Amino acid sequence: MKIYQVGGAVRDRLLGLPVHDIDYVVVGSSVEEMLANGFRPVGSHFPVFLHPQTQHDYALARTERKTAPGHQGFVFHADPSIRLEDDLKRRDLTINAIAQEVNASGELIGDLIDPYQGKADLEQGIFRHLSNAFSEDPLRVLRVARFAARFPKFNIAPETLVLMKSMVHNGELKTLSKERVWQELAKAFISQAPECFIEVLEQCDALEEIWPNALVKQWQHMSSRKEILAQLHQAVTVYPELDKRLAIVLKRLKRSEIVDWASGLRVPNDITEYCLLTADFEACRHSPIHPQIALDLFNRSDVWRKPKRFIEVLRLADTLGIDIQEWQNLMEAALQIDGGQIAAEISQQGISTNHGTQIHQALAHARLMAITRTLDQ
Repeated sequence: MKIYQVGGAVRDRLLGLPVHDIDYVVVGSSVEEMLANGFRPVGSHFPVFLHPQTQHDYALARTERKTAPGHQGFVFHADPSIRLEDDLKRRDLTINAIAQEVNASGELIGDLIDPYQGKADLEQGIFRHLSNAFSEDPLRVLRVARFAARFPKFNIAPETLVLMKSMVHNGELKTLSKERVWQELAKAFISQAPECFIEVLEQCDALEEIWPNALVKQWQHMSSRKEILAQLHQAVTVYPELDKRLAIVLKRLKRSEIVDWASGLRVPNDITEYCLLTADFEACRHSPIHPQIALDLFNRSDVWRKPKRFIEVLRLADTLGIDIQEWQNLMEAALQIDGGQIAAEISQQGISTNHGTQIHQALAHARLMAITRTLDQ
């Protein structure tokens, strides 16, 4: 058997980037031979094995046949007769279909194996599909958009963009699980240029398949788009975190719009909550601050128990050039109210069956007065 390093590891090494995940293809072997050599099977749909020492993925060379809609509707065939070129041809893009042989120690040997001119496309900065089989897997539309976010200087080959559009128009993206959509979006948004993910989706008419309708409408207005792009560029240089970057894109939406979209994509709760809080602050800051509105915002953000979360929202706003000083003053004034002291004073007034309600009302009133006094200063 022969073993080849393939895919992203070869691509990134040629680009001079750090190599993290390394995948291997094994040609001329079988499941029985891999097991006999100590490899551990992990693939549920096709034969993939973990190396007994390095734990890297080793997959038997395979071909595939489309049998059902969606990105999992394939039957895979693996046997010792399948050539490396056959395995590489089933991949998505030419730049991901380059291989190099390794020896028994995992060291690279020999020349690059590049039957589909992926190295030339790398040098020219082009995302180009390998064959029309690209259209059989709708996840590849999102993968190309995600690659655009990681490699923003690359362009999509015109024929590939035509194919992506046809996939979208045929409703292929609707067959994707929400979890897979979220995974691709999340990876794109922690990449170098997350705005490119949105732009590629727009180019292939897929915006409405991925984003809330209200955001799509904002994106179609040039002034809103410019603001989103400008703020996203500012944040990317400061914040690598997914929640900060996503909040910038969503913060002009209503709470219900964010909740519906996030629940549909199974977005993690902590990211959803941060986006909601950022949207709440965005809605409040465009008009004169009213004491009750400020208190309601502090209550929704649970600033009493989690002040750091609201401080993070203020820091993000400050990064975007928004004046946050007044909000900082209001939060500090409200946090200075001693709930324990208020509870003690009410308890001393005598036995009552509704101490909890009285304490809650008195505490809310005291915080409201502290906010009012601060605004009047």
